[in-house]
Amino acid sequence: MSGGVDSSVAALRLQQQGHAIVGAYMKNWINEDNVIGECPWQQDIEDARAVCDRLGIEFRVVNLMREYRERIVQYLLDGYAHGQTPNPDVMCNREIKFGVFRAWARDHGFSAVATGHYARRVEVPAPSPTPGAPAGAGPAATPTCQLWEGADKNKDQSYFLALLNQEQLRDALFPIGDLPKPELRRLAREAGLPTADKKDSQGICFIGEVKMADFLRAYVPDAPGPILRATDGKELGQHRGLHFYTIGQRRGIGVPSNTNHEAYVVVGKRAADRALLVAFDHPDAPGLFQSEVRVHSLSWIGTPLTTPGALEARVRYRDPRVPIEFIPEGGGTARVRFRDPQRGLATGQILALYAGEQLLGGGIYV
Repeated sequence: MSGGVDSSVAALRLQQQGHAIVGAYMKNWINEDNVIGECPWQQDIEDARAVCDRLGIEFRVVNLMREYRERIVQYLLDGYAHGQTPNPDVMCNREIKFGVFRAWARDHGFSAVATGHYARRVEVPAPSPTPGAPAGAGPAATPTCQLWEGADKNKDQSYFLALLNQEQLRDALFPIGDLPKPELRRLAREAGLPTADKKDSQGICFIGEVKMADFLRAYVPDAPGPILRATDGKELGQHRGLHFYTIGQRRGIGVPSNTNHEAYVVVGKRAADRALLVAFDHPDAPGLFQSEVRVHSLSWIGTPLTTPGALEARVRYRDPRVPIEFIPEGGGTARVRFRDPQRGLATGQILALYAGEQLLGGGIYV
């Protein structure tokens, strides 16, 4: 339980369904280094505790600060230091919520971890035994779990679960995946939950309202370099570090276009001379749009795809699914061809793979 309304209603619905539940807050970050920005973990704990009191269930705080720093903060900083654009929220789900925290839950006698994600878990029964086979021959086959988009398409969070595997999904429950947000808040108010009207969090996964630029400024040393116009190599200014920028970024570049109705956009980052490459935001801007990418570290919820085929993909959170040709290359890598060129695809970000509303898995942009 994060202290927000989504996980509060998740607990409410599980209780109404007759499950024996315990509320648990994952204490991952307390802003020990005084990074600029609010990290309201104490208030979140009190809100989560108040919800548990209202529901009459036990509440625990699980300290995962060391694991979070090792697996998420270090991944985040290493990625930015190498010119990538990491996705800490996707990794937090794989490594912490359904990794370390899931292991803690199993060690303490719990059968599942439920969260307030807007996604749907669907169990598919195992195939029936072969006709004529003796009854009770062999162990019962385990159902396969699928992961589908949340019913509320404006709130769907399946993208953030793209790197989960089958074992993790078997131990997961998403009690609010079939609810639209307004209905969820109505249920929270009817139940008298203290978080019914609490504002949704917008920060890094479990780091509160800390802005990414402030977080990076505190941990990654500045590495200045030139800002170059990609079309002709002209130097337009200086930047403080490539880690402050991502492909497709328009705001905060720090150089004026000096041209009416035109704005610069980041189209590349060159490590050799620490050059930030920019161009006017046009469809023909060099490097801004891509028709083909490679992904690595492919992760599958079900059976891996080993032959080329047509799929859909979400290139980033909140973008619509787009048609692709998926071409496996072995070793957890693949080429992906887009029917229509896609804008601002950054190394290190996550590509989520779908068959309609069903999430199949995901990979990381090379």
